[in-house]
Amino acid sequence: MKSGRTIAAGFIVLALTAARARAQDPAEQGRALLQENCARCHAIGKTDTSPLEAAPPFRVISQSYELDRFGRYLQRGITSTHPDMPEFRFDEETAAAVVAYLRTIQE
Repeated sequence: MKSGRTIAAGFIVLALTAARARAQDPAEQGRALLQENCARCHAIGKTDTSPLEAAPPFRVISQSYELDRFGRYLQRGITSTHPDMPEFRFDEETAAAVVAYLRTIQE
């Protein structure tokens, strides 16, 4: 009985460690940030459609911006002439996480 509990505890620790590792993955952090702040208007995945027709899907952002520089743009502040687009400004770590995710979905 005791060894069964030990094995179960080991699986729980392993699951928690894997969840923590996923939470620390920059691309996953970037995806979560975009889901929370941008998905209301923009498609943030590889195949989804933007809920707001005028909002470009993020999977084509590299056609307009060089991703190696995009993180700096995010840190300076992204603005748009569209009145519904809020201004976003990210710190260096968050900008890097967003760019890491964007790299995973580009066409």
